[in-house]
Amino acid sequence: MNVLQLTPELNAGGVERTTLEVAEALIAAGHRAHVVSAGGRMEGELTQMGAQLHRMDIGSKNILTYGQRVRALKTIIKEHKIDIVHARSRAPAWPARAAAKAMGVPFLATYHGIYNANSALKRGYNAVMTKGALTIANSNMTKAHIIKEHKLDADKIVVIQRGVDLTQFDPAKIKANDITATRKSWGAKADETLLLLPGRLTTWKGQAVAIKALAQLQNLKVKLVIMGDAQGRDAYVDGLKKLVARFGLEARCTFADHNLNMPLMIAASDMVLSTSIEPEAFGRVAVEAQAMGKPILASAHGGSLETVLDGQTGLLVSPNDPQALASAINTALTSTKGHTPRTNLSEYNPNFARTHVTENFSKTSLQVKTLAVYDRLLTASSV
Repeated sequence: MNVLQLTPELNAGGVERTTLEVAEALIAAGHRAHVVSAGGRMEGELTQMGAQLHRMDIGSKNILTYGQRVRALKTIIKEHKIDIVHARSRAPAWPARAAAKAMGVPFLATYHGIYNANSALKRGYNAVMTKGALTIANSNMTKAHIIKEHKLDADKIVVIQRGVDLTQFDPAKIKANDITATRKSWGAKADETLLLLPGRLTTWKGQAVAIKALAQLQNLKVKLVIMGDAQGRDAYVDGLKKLVARFGLEARCTFADHNLNMPLMIAASDMVLSTSIEPEAFGRVAVEAQAMGKPILASAHGGSLETVLDGQTGLLVSPNDPQALASAINTALTSTKGHTPRTNLSEYNPNFARTHVTENFSKTSLQVKTLAVYDRLLTASSV
């Protein structure tokens, strides 16, 4: 089986990580994995596992070069005997669908997010993700959205939730010296509770909510680390730093670049935050935190409602509400049944949190289910 996945870039994010995980599963099963992308920091990892990267600006929305992209994809499909074309983003999905149809190859897409659709034109643009033989939804919430938004039959949607590589996200593999060094690099004192907010630096991720919540916790020894790439949103980052200065939080809030060693970053923290003000279709951060045995404080909407067990593996917090987030942080710190240093959460048990992820959100489960979808498509196309 030769499978071609398409994603705009290979930098950071759940889409990119899932692309690599599926490529890994294909190669392990004796198949061939191809990826069309502009590339990025993850491309070395992709090629090292034996996948083939076809470098292309596949995320372009330039209508003048659309035909060129379709022709290039047709050439790849023909030369590499591609059996399935799998798009993971809207812009690549349009030329991918056209090329697959022209070459008589099954096409499918993974609906990775709750795309905005404030007009019929935008809704039509988004609909390309539902035009394949099957559509993969990354959560039950996403499936419900697809049915409501695009009127797609439920039997054409397969829910495959994102997974965590439990061999990497394993607390037992993290060295105490590395944790100490990481906390020191962030300027965290030994007696400070360290809150980690990882994610792209963009408005909807809610970094401002976390900063405002921190300002309400003046009596607690708490430090916030906002970690992620600006990806060109320099004005937004400047605004966040001005907000920090306005509240006098320079010593209690640190900005850190994205780091590929997320297991260590989470292990070095005491709690992880997911403060998105818009619903996450899945929310990988919440699952990664639980895999590492760290409490997650997540906005109570979107995928977090499916992944976080409120009061057990973390706390669900009213979205875009700094006061609610501050109260939740305070609750987590002052409860009496905690099991982790400096961090207490009623009924929290790190082993239970990891078991929850192991049983429901493992990378292996995602890989097995995705390859089963590929087999289903090939079987249907050969009938």
